[in-house]
Amino acid sequence: MEEIKKLSVVIPVYNEEENVPILYKQLVEVLRELPYDYEVIFVNDGSTDRTGEILEEIARKDKKVKVIEFSRNFGQTPAIVAGIDHSAGDVIITMDGDLQNDPKDIPRLIEKIKEGYDVVSGWRKNRKDAAVSRKLPSKVANWLIGKLTGVRIHDYGCTLKAYRSDVIKRVRLYGELHRFIPALVSTVTSPNRIVEIPVEHHPRRFGRSKYGISRTFKVISDLFFIWFLQKFMQKPIHFFGLLGIVLFSIGFFPFLYLVLLKLTGHSIGQRPLLIISVLFMIAGTQMFTTGILSEILMRIYYESQNKKPYVVRRALNVEEK
Repeated sequence: MEEIKKLSVVIPVYNEEENVPILYKQLVEVLRELPYDYEVIFVNDGSTDRTGEILEEIARKDKKVKVIEFSRNFGQTPAIVAGIDHSAGDVIITMDGDLQNDPKDIPRLIEKIKEGYDVVSGWRKNRKDAAVSRKLPSKVANWLIGKLTGVRIHDYGCTLKAYRSDVIKRVRLYGELHRFIPALVSTVTSPNRIVEIPVEHHPRRFGRSKYGISRTFKVISDLFFIWFLQKFMQKPIHFFGLLGIVLFSIGFFPFLYLVLLKLTGHSIGQRPLLIISVLFMIAGTQMFTTGILSEILMRIYYESQNKKPYVVRRALNVEEK
């Protein structure tokens, strides 16, 4: 890749008043030792504690710190998107604001980027989280994601990642798709340019996790959407058309059978099969239209109007675009 001149570190935070000052100190100690210009972008995702006040104080003292403050809690994906949108670095690094990611791993991520990779993903090999509510669902989710997307990494859920700026800025993120970024990046670059390295993972010292086992169900539903984007985004009729043909056929052949019975003088009006076959035919026809139109309309809504999936209330040390 081209020479790295500047790094952007994007950190979404939500009610992390005790963690933010410590993280800032640890992060700056690492970044100042690197031979690059840098910026730190904190995205305050509608915190209700003193996180906003602390970030404002940090930004006033350090002009390399940008603060994006949302008008309410929009979620981690919009927070990451906002940080990326306002970044100016050649390499963008994302990390959590809860002190579980270690800033000392950043130089190792950058070294891999310099080797020519577009994405370097952290792998929490010795993860310090609850086994049942966090680690077990994560293992299942990571296996499913790798199986369906073909991008096999151990830890999709690790926020600590490094991206080439020109690659990650071509990826559109909505909803809660941040955990699938490596799979999404594979739609704009080769999977061979995505690599994973083990990173440190510390127990949470302050506050509590914003995620639980219920997130697993959201992951599964998002996973199938990502699979669709990878396989059928440029040819959606291949998916909806096949499914529509299957459903239509399930209804059509019994319907044809009933028509032949009718032509031979049999009564078919009271047969449940008539209603079932018609319903399948209608479902097959709808499959050609509803799914395609809903996905297209969603993209038109955001992209044609240049809408963002977040609302910024104020921004500190950020140039207007």
